[in-house]
Amino acid sequence: MKHYELAVKFYKEKGPRHDKSIWTIRQKRDKAIKEVPEWESLRIQASEIKDYVIENLQNLVDEFIKNAKNAGIEVVFAKDAQEHNQTVLKYLKEINAKKVVKSKSMLTEECGLNEFLEKNGIEVIDTDLGERIVQLRGEKPSHIVLPAIHTTKEDVAEILGEENTDPTYLTHKMRELLRKEFLSADAGLSGANFLVADKGWAVVCTNEGNADLGAVLPPLHIISVGVEKLVPNMNDLGVFLRMLARNATGQKITTYTSIFAKKENGKRVIVLVDNGRFERLNSEFKETLKCIRCSACLTTCPVFRRSGGHAYRYVIPGPIGSLLAPLSDKEEYKDLPFACTLCSSCEMVCPVKIPFSKQLVKMREYVTKENIALKLAEKSMHHPQAFKLFSTILRLTPKPVLKAALKKWNKYKALPKIPKKRFISL
Repeated sequence: MKHYELAVKFYKEKGPRHDKSIWTIRQKRDKAIKEVPEWESLRIQASEIKDYVIENLQNLVDEFIKNAKNAGIEVVFAKDAQEHNQTVLKYLKEINAKKVVKSKSMLTEECGLNEFLEKNGIEVIDTDLGERIVQLRGEKPSHIVLPAIHTTKEDVAEILGEENTDPTYLTHKMRELLRKEFLSADAGLSGANFLVADKGWAVVCTNEGNADLGAVLPPLHIISVGVEKLVPNMNDLGVFLRMLARNATGQKITTYTSIFAKKENGKRVIVLVDNGRFERLNSEFKETLKCIRCSACLTTCPVFRRSGGHAYRYVIPGPIGSLLAPLSDKEEYKDLPFACTLCSSCEMVCPVKIPFSKQLVKMREYVTKENIALKLAEKSMHHPQAFKLFSTILRLTPKPVLKAALKKWNKYKALPKIPKKRFISL
Protein backbone atom coordinates (compact mmCIF):
# COMPACT_ATOMS: atom_id res chain seq x y z
CA MET A 1 0.00 0.00 0.00
CA LYS A 2 1.08 3.57 -0.66
CA HIS A 3 1.26 6.41 1.84
CA TYR A 4 -2.31 7.70 1.60
CA GLU A 5 -3.84 4.24 2.09
CA LEU A 6 -1.63 3.43 5.10
CA ALA A 7 -2.19 6.92 6.50
CA VAL A 8 -5.99 6.60 6.36
CA LYS A 9 -5.83 3.18 8.02
CA PHE A 10 -3.55 4.47 10.80
CA TYR A 11 -5.63 7.57 11.44
CA LYS A 12 -8.80 5.55 11.89
CA GLU A 13 -7.06 3.31 14.43
CA LYS A 14 -4.62 5.57 16.30
CA GLY A 15 -4.45 8.97 14.60
CA PRO A 16 -6.00 11.30 17.23
CA ARG A 17 -3.99 9.80 20.11
CA HIS A 18 -0.78 9.86 18.08
CA ASP A 19 -1.40 13.45 17.00
CA LYS A 20 -1.90 14.55 20.61
CA SER A 21 1.22 12.73 21.84
CA ILE A 22 3.44 14.16 19.14
CA TRP A 23 2.08 17.68 19.54
CA THR A 24 2.92 17.53 23.26
CA ILE A 25 6.57 17.02 22.27
CA ARG A 26 6.35 20.00 19.91
CA GLN A 27 5.07 22.19 22.76
CA LYS A 28 7.94 21.09 25.01
CA ARG A 29 10.35 21.95 22.21
CA ASP A 30 8.87 25.43 21.81
CA LYS A 31 9.16 26.08 25.55
CA ALA A 32 12.78 24.88 25.62
CA ILE A 33 14.03 27.08 22.80
CA LYS A 34 12.46 30.18 24.37
CA GLU A 35 14.99 29.75 27.17
CA VAL A 36 17.75 30.47 24.64
CA PRO A 37 17.49 34.11 23.47
CA GLU A 38 20.11 33.53 20.77
CA TRP A 39 18.30 30.51 19.28
CA GLU A 40 17.98 31.98 15.79
CA SER A 41 21.67 32.95 15.83
CA LEU A 42 22.51 29.35 16.76
CA ARG A 43 20.42 28.11 13.81
CA ILE A 44 22.36 30.34 11.43
CA GLN A 45 25.66 29.21 12.94
CA ALA A 46 24.67 25.53 12.78
CA SER A 47 23.59 25.89 9.16
CA GLU A 48 26.88 27.53 8.23
CA ILE A 49 28.86 24.78 9.97
CA LYS A 50 26.96 22.14 8.04
CA ASP A 51 27.47 24.04 4.78
CA TYR A 52 31.19 23.98 5.49
CA VAL A 53 31.07 20.24 6.21
CA ILE A 54 29.27 19.58 2.91
CA GLU A 55 31.76 21.62 0.90
CA ASN A 56 34.79 20.01 2.61
CA LEU A 57 33.47 16.53 3.32
CA GLN A 58 36.30 14.48 1.81
CA ASN A 59 38.97 16.51 3.59
CA LEU A 60 37.13 16.17 6.90
CA VAL A 61 36.77 12.42 6.40
CA ASP A 62 40.52 12.12 5.81
CA GLU A 63 41.26 14.28 8.86
CA PHE A 64 38.91 12.27 11.05
CA ILE A 65 40.33 8.89 9.99
CA LYS A 66 43.88 10.08 10.71
CA ASN A 67 43.04 11.51 14.15
CA ALA A 68 40.81 8.57 15.15
CA LYS A 69 43.62 6.13 14.44
CA ASN A 70 45.98 8.32 16.46
CA ALA A 71 43.43 8.20 19.28
CA GLY A 72 43.50 4.39 19.22
CA ILE A 73 40.33 3.69 17.23
CA GLU A 74 40.19 1.47 14.16
CA VAL A 75 38.35 3.14 11.26
CA VAL A 76 36.95 1.36 8.20
CA PHE A 77 35.27 3.09 5.27
CA ALA A 78 32.23 1.36 3.72
CA LYS A 79 30.98 2.50 0.33
CA ASP A 80 27.47 1.02 0.69
CA ALA A 81 25.12 -0.90 2.96
CA GLN A 82 26.39 -4.32 1.88
CA GLU A 83 30.00 -3.40 2.59
CA HIS A 84 29.00 -1.95 5.95
CA ASN A 85 27.19 -5.14 6.97
CA GLN A 86 30.04 -7.38 5.81
CA THR A 87 32.54 -5.25 7.73
CA VAL A 88 30.54 -5.49 10.97
CA LEU A 89 30.17 -9.25 10.48
CA LYS A 90 33.91 -9.65 9.92
CA TYR A 91 34.77 -8.02 13.25
CA LEU A 92 32.12 -10.03 15.08
CA LYS A 93 33.37 -13.30 13.59
CA GLU A 94 36.92 -12.48 14.71
CA ILE A 95 35.77 -12.82 18.34
CA ASN A 96 33.22 -15.56 17.56
CA ALA A 97 30.38 -13.33 18.75
CA LYS A 98 26.99 -14.95 19.21
CA LYS A 99 25.07 -12.09 20.80
CA VAL A 100 25.35 -8.30 20.42
CA VAL A 101 23.62 -5.46 22.22
CA LYS A 102 22.73 -2.50 19.99
CA SER A 103 21.72 1.03 20.90
CA LYS A 104 19.67 3.25 18.62
CA SER A 105 21.15 3.74 15.14
CA MET A 106 19.18 4.89 12.12
CA LEU A 107 22.21 4.07 9.96
CA THR A 108 22.03 0.37 10.87
CA GLU A 109 18.29 0.48 10.12
CA GLU A 110 19.12 2.02 6.74
CA CYS A 111 21.58 -0.81 6.05
CA GLY A 112 19.30 -3.60 7.34
CA LEU A 113 21.98 -4.76 9.77
CA ASN A 114 19.74 -6.58 12.27
CA GLU A 115 18.28 -8.90 9.66
CA PHE A 116 21.70 -9.47 8.08
CA LEU A 117 23.36 -10.48 11.35
CA GLU A 118 20.49 -12.73 12.38
CA LYS A 119 20.73 -14.55 9.04
CA ASN A 120 24.38 -15.15 9.89
CA GLY A 121 23.60 -16.67 13.27
CA ILE A 122 24.18 -13.64 15.51
CA GLU A 123 21.48 -12.56 17.94
CA VAL A 124 20.84 -8.80 18.02
CA ILE A 125 19.27 -7.23 21.11
CA ASP A 126 18.06 -3.65 20.67
CA THR A 127 18.59 -1.93 24.03
CA ASP A 128 16.88 1.42 23.58
CA LEU A 129 13.52 1.02 25.34
CA GLY A 130 11.46 2.07 22.33
CA GLU A 131 13.59 0.08 19.89
CA ARG A 132 13.29 -3.03 22.06
CA ILE A 133 9.52 -2.65 22.18
CA VAL A 134 9.19 -2.51 18.38
CA GLN A 135 11.72 -5.33 18.00
CA LEU A 136 9.66 -7.59 20.25
CA ARG A 137 6.54 -6.58 18.30
CA GLY A 138 8.24 -7.45 15.00
CA GLU A 139 7.98 -3.86 13.75
CA LYS A 140 10.24 -1.09 12.52
CA PRO A 141 10.67 2.21 14.39
CA SER A 142 7.96 4.73 13.54
CA HIS A 143 9.92 7.80 14.64
CA ILE A 144 13.61 8.78 14.71
CA VAL A 145 13.73 9.67 18.41
CA LEU A 146 10.53 8.04 19.71
CA PRO A 147 10.53 4.69 17.88
CA ALA A 148 7.55 3.23 19.76
CA ILE A 149 5.38 6.37 19.93
CA HIS A 150 2.64 4.55 18.01
CA THR A 151 2.24 1.94 20.76
CA THR A 152 0.29 2.11 24.03
CA LYS A 153 1.18 0.96 27.55
CA GLU A 154 -1.27 -1.91 27.00
CA ASP A 155 0.71 -2.96 23.91
CA VAL A 156 3.93 -3.04 25.95
CA ALA A 157 2.33 -4.99 28.81
CA GLU A 158 1.09 -7.55 26.29
CA ILE A 159 4.51 -8.22 24.73
CA LEU A 160 6.04 -8.59 28.21
CA GLY A 161 3.28 -10.89 29.37
CA GLU A 162 2.35 -8.52 32.20
CA GLU A 163 -1.06 -7.53 33.54
CA ASN A 164 0.24 -4.35 35.17
CA THR A 165 0.13 -1.53 32.61
CA ASP A 166 1.81 1.14 34.74
CA PRO A 167 4.55 2.74 32.54
CA THR A 168 7.05 2.98 35.43
CA TYR A 169 6.58 -0.69 36.30
CA LEU A 170 6.97 -1.73 32.66
CA THR A 171 10.12 0.37 32.27
CA HIS A 172 11.72 -1.23 35.33
CA LYS A 173 10.71 -4.66 34.05
CA MET A 174 12.37 -3.99 30.69
CA ARG A 175 15.47 -2.64 32.47
CA GLU A 176 15.70 -5.85 34.49
CA LEU A 177 15.47 -7.99 31.36
CA LEU A 178 17.97 -5.91 29.39
CA ARG A 179 20.58 -5.81 32.16
CA LYS A 180 21.07 -9.57 31.73
CA GLU A 181 21.65 -9.06 28.00
CA PHE A 182 24.33 -6.41 28.59
CA LEU A 183 26.21 -8.70 30.96
CA SER A 184 26.18 -11.65 28.56
CA ALA A 185 26.81 -9.85 25.25
CA ASP A 186 29.91 -10.49 23.16
CA ALA A 187 29.92 -7.06 21.50
CA GLY A 188 28.19 -3.70 21.55
CA LEU A 189 26.91 -1.86 18.49
CA SER A 190 25.89 1.78 18.35
CA GLY A 191 25.49 4.75 16.08
CA ALA A 192 26.91 8.21 16.71
CA ASN A 193 25.32 11.64 16.69
CA PHE A 194 28.54 13.46 15.80
CA LEU A 195 32.15 12.78 14.80
CA VAL A 196 34.74 15.40 15.76
CA ALA A 197 37.23 15.66 12.90
CA ASP A 198 40.15 17.34 14.66
CA LYS A 199 40.01 14.89 17.60
CA GLY A 200 38.95 11.63 15.98
CA TRP A 201 36.26 11.16 18.62
CA ALA A 202 32.68 9.86 18.37
CA VAL A 203 29.87 11.52 20.33
CA VAL A 204 26.73 9.60 21.34
CA CYS A 205 23.69 11.28 22.93
CA THR A 206 21.14 9.11 24.77
CA ASN A 207 18.63 9.37 27.60
CA GLU A 208 18.86 5.81 28.89
CA GLY A 209 22.59 5.09 29.18
CA ASN A 210 22.22 1.93 27.10
CA ALA A 211 24.81 3.07 24.57
CA ASP A 212 27.36 3.54 27.36
CA LEU A 213 26.78 0.04 28.72
CA GLY A 214 27.13 -1.47 25.24
CA ALA A 215 30.28 0.55 24.60
CA VAL A 216 32.03 -0.31 27.87
CA LEU A 217 31.01 -3.79 29.06
CA PRO A 218 31.69 -6.07 26.02
CA PRO A 219 35.24 -6.45 24.64
CA LEU A 220 34.27 -5.05 21.21
CA HIS A 221 32.40 -1.84 20.41
CA ILE A 222 31.45 -1.06 16.81
CA ILE A 223 30.14 2.38 15.86
CA SER A 224 28.24 2.64 12.57
CA VAL A 225 27.90 6.19 11.32
CA GLY A 226 27.28 8.14 8.11
CA VAL A 227 30.02 10.47 6.86
CA GLU A 228 27.70 13.49 7.10
CA LYS A 229 27.81 13.33 10.93
CA LEU A 230 31.21 15.05 10.95
CA VAL A 231 31.79 18.39 12.65
CA PRO A 232 35.14 20.20 12.31
CA ASN A 233 35.99 20.74 16.01
CA MET A 234 34.80 20.83 19.62
CA ASN A 235 33.54 24.42 19.40
CA ASP A 236 31.25 23.40 16.55
CA LEU A 237 30.14 20.36 18.55
CA GLY A 238 29.07 22.70 21.34
CA VAL A 239 26.68 24.51 19.00
CA PHE A 240 24.88 21.29 18.12
CA LEU A 241 24.79 19.94 21.67
CA ARG A 242 22.96 23.10 22.75
CA MET A 243 20.36 22.53 20.04
CA LEU A 244 19.88 18.78 19.60
CA ALA A 245 17.95 17.81 22.75
CA ARG A 246 15.99 21.07 22.94
CA ASN A 247 14.78 20.64 19.38
CA ALA A 248 14.12 16.92 19.74
CA THR A 249 12.39 16.44 23.08
CA GLY A 250 12.44 19.80 24.87
CA GLN A 251 15.34 18.87 27.15
CA LYS A 252 18.25 21.21 27.81
CA ILE A 253 20.63 18.36 27.00
CA THR A 254 20.38 14.60 26.73
CA THR A 255 20.82 12.68 29.98
CA TYR A 256 24.00 11.06 28.69
CA THR A 257 26.35 12.81 26.26
CA SER A 258 29.32 10.48 25.85
CA ILE A 259 32.55 11.01 23.95
CA PHE A 260 34.31 7.83 22.83
CA ALA A 261 38.00 7.58 22.02
CA LYS A 262 40.26 4.56 22.60
CA LYS A 263 38.59 1.61 24.35
CA GLU A 264 40.73 0.65 27.34
CA ASN A 265 39.34 -2.86 27.88
CA GLY A 266 39.14 -4.05 24.27
CA LYS A 267 38.69 -2.79 20.71
CA ARG A 268 36.64 0.08 19.32
CA VAL A 269 35.90 0.22 15.56
CA ILE A 270 34.18 3.00 13.63
CA VAL A 271 32.58 2.05 10.32
CA LEU A 272 32.25 5.24 8.25
CA VAL A 273 29.46 4.78 5.70
CA ASP A 274 28.91 6.50 2.37
CA ASN A 275 25.87 4.65 0.92
CA GLY A 276 25.09 7.38 -1.61
CA ARG A 277 26.05 10.39 0.50
CA PHE A 278 29.03 11.48 -1.62
CA GLU A 279 26.90 11.13 -4.74
CA ARG A 280 24.32 13.41 -3.11
CA LEU A 281 27.00 16.09 -2.72
CA ASN A 282 26.77 16.78 -6.44
CA SER A 283 22.97 16.82 -6.59
CA GLU A 284 20.29 19.43 -5.96
CA PHE A 285 19.46 17.58 -2.74
CA LYS A 286 22.83 17.99 -1.03
CA GLU A 287 21.25 20.11 1.73
CA THR A 288 19.59 16.96 3.10
CA LEU A 289 23.10 16.04 4.31
CA LYS A 290 22.81 18.83 6.89
CA CYS A 291 20.19 16.89 8.88
CA ILE A 292 21.21 16.04 12.48
CA ARG A 293 18.23 13.67 13.00
CA CYS A 294 16.65 15.77 15.77
CA SER A 295 13.19 14.74 14.44
CA ALA A 296 11.64 18.19 14.92
CA CYS A 297 10.37 18.15 11.34
CA LEU A 298 8.42 14.98 12.12
CA THR A 299 7.06 16.34 15.38
CA THR A 300 5.66 19.47 13.80
CA CYS A 301 4.43 17.96 10.51
CA PRO A 302 0.59 17.84 10.36
CA VAL A 303 0.74 14.91 7.93
CA PHE A 304 3.14 12.81 10.00
CA ARG A 305 1.28 13.46 13.23
CA ARG A 306 -1.91 12.04 11.74
CA SER A 307 -0.53 9.31 9.50
CA GLY A 308 2.19 7.78 11.69
CA GLY A 309 5.70 6.83 10.68
CA HIS A 310 4.96 3.41 9.23
CA ALA A 311 2.78 4.98 6.53
CA TYR A 312 5.99 6.29 4.93
CA ARG A 313 7.35 2.72 4.58
CA TYR A 314 10.93 4.05 4.71
CA VAL A 315 13.33 3.78 7.65
CA ILE A 316 13.17 7.57 8.15
CA PRO A 317 9.64 9.03 7.93
CA GLY A 318 8.26 12.55 7.88
CA PRO A 319 9.51 15.49 5.79
CA ILE A 320 13.17 14.46 5.82
CA GLY A 321 12.16 10.89 4.95
CA SER A 322 10.09 12.17 2.02
CA LEU A 323 13.33 13.61 0.63
CA LEU A 324 15.66 10.71 1.45
CA ALA A 325 13.43 7.79 0.47
CA PRO A 326 13.09 8.59 -3.29
CA LEU A 327 16.88 9.02 -3.47
CA SER A 328 17.22 5.40 -2.38
CA ASP A 329 14.42 4.05 -4.61
CA LYS A 330 12.59 6.54 -6.81
CA GLU A 331 9.93 4.15 -8.08
CA GLU A 332 9.05 2.68 -4.69
CA TYR A 333 8.79 6.01 -2.85
CA LYS A 334 7.64 8.40 -5.58
CA ASP A 335 4.43 9.15 -3.66
CA LEU A 336 6.14 10.46 -0.52
CA PRO A 337 7.09 13.98 -1.72
CA PHE A 338 3.35 14.53 -2.26
CA ALA A 339 2.55 13.55 1.35
CA CYS A 340 3.07 17.17 2.29
CA THR A 341 0.97 20.34 2.48
CA LEU A 342 4.01 22.59 1.88
CA CYS A 343 3.04 24.47 5.06
CA SER A 344 6.77 25.03 5.79
CA SER A 345 6.38 24.20 9.48
CA CYS A 346 9.28 21.74 9.14
CA GLU A 347 11.77 24.30 7.91
CA MET A 348 10.73 26.77 10.61
CA VAL A 349 11.82 24.30 13.32
CA CYS A 350 14.84 22.80 11.53
CA PRO A 351 18.01 23.62 13.53
CA VAL A 352 20.19 23.66 10.41
CA LYS A 353 17.70 25.54 8.20
CA ILE A 354 17.11 22.88 5.54
CA PRO A 355 14.76 24.52 2.95
CA PHE A 356 12.22 21.70 3.05
CA SER A 357 9.53 23.31 0.89
CA LYS A 358 11.89 24.05 -1.99
CA GLN A 359 13.51 20.65 -1.67
CA LEU A 360 10.16 18.84 -1.67
CA VAL A 361 8.99 20.72 -4.77
CA LYS A 362 12.26 19.74 -6.48
CA MET A 363 11.74 16.15 -5.35
CA ARG A 364 8.26 16.14 -6.89
CA GLU A 365 9.84 17.19 -10.18
CA TYR A 366 12.52 14.52 -9.75
CA VAL A 367 10.06 11.65 -9.25
CA THR A 368 7.72 12.73 -12.07
CA LYS A 369 10.12 14.01 -14.73
CA GLU A 370 9.72 10.85 -16.81
CA ASN A 371 5.91 10.84 -16.52
CA ILE A 372 4.79 12.43 -19.81
CA ALA A 373 1.12 12.66 -18.82
CA LEU A 374 1.90 14.53 -15.63
CA LYS A 375 4.29 16.91 -17.39
CA LEU A 376 1.70 17.68 -20.07
CA ALA A 377 -0.95 18.34 -17.42
CA GLU A 378 1.47 20.60 -15.54
CA LYS A 379 2.33 22.57 -18.69
CA SER A 380 -1.35 22.98 -19.56
CA MET A 381 -1.93 24.70 -16.24
CA HIS A 382 0.56 27.41 -17.18
CA HIS A 383 -0.56 27.97 -20.79
CA PRO A 384 -3.88 29.88 -21.19
CA GLN A 385 -5.02 28.24 -24.43
CA ALA A 386 -3.99 24.76 -23.34
CA PHE A 387 -5.73 25.24 -19.98
CA LYS A 388 -8.89 26.40 -21.74
CA LEU A 389 -8.89 23.26 -23.90
CA PHE A 390 -8.09 21.03 -20.92
CA SER A 391 -10.87 22.52 -18.76
CA THR A 392 -13.37 22.26 -21.63
CA ILE A 393 -12.56 18.56 -22.07
CA LEU A 394 -13.06 18.02 -18.32
CA ARG A 395 -16.37 19.87 -18.35
CA LEU A 396 -17.78 18.02 -21.37
CA THR A 397 -16.62 14.54 -20.39
CA PRO A 398 -19.46 12.51 -18.82
CA LYS A 399 -18.95 12.14 -15.08
CA PRO A 400 -18.90 8.30 -15.06
CA VAL A 401 -16.13 8.30 -17.69
CA LEU A 402 -14.19 10.98 -15.80
CA LYS A 403 -14.52 9.14 -12.50
CA ALA A 404 -13.30 5.91 -14.09
CA ALA A 405 -10.28 7.67 -15.62
CA LEU A 406 -9.40 9.43 -12.36
CA LYS A 407 -10.50 6.75 -9.92
CA LYS A 408 -7.27 6.80 -7.88
CA TRP A 409 -7.33 10.58 -7.51
CA ASN A 410 -11.08 10.60 -6.90
CA LYS A 411 -10.85 8.01 -4.13
CA TYR A 412 -10.23 10.64 -1.46
CA LYS A 413 -11.09 13.88 -3.31
CA ALA A 414 -14.25 15.16 -4.93
CA LEU A 415 -14.01 16.10 -8.59
CA PRO A 416 -14.10 19.89 -9.00
CA LYS A 417 -16.93 21.54 -10.87
CA ILE A 418 -15.57 23.19 -14.03
CA PRO A 419 -17.35 26.54 -14.68
CA LYS A 420 -18.62 27.28 -18.20
CA LYS A 421 -16.93 30.68 -18.24
CA ARG A 422 -13.33 31.37 -17.25
CA PHE A 423 -12.79 33.98 -14.55
CA ILE A 424 -10.94 36.28 -16.95
CA SER A 425 -13.97 36.44 -19.27
CA LEU A 426 -16.47 37.37 -16.56
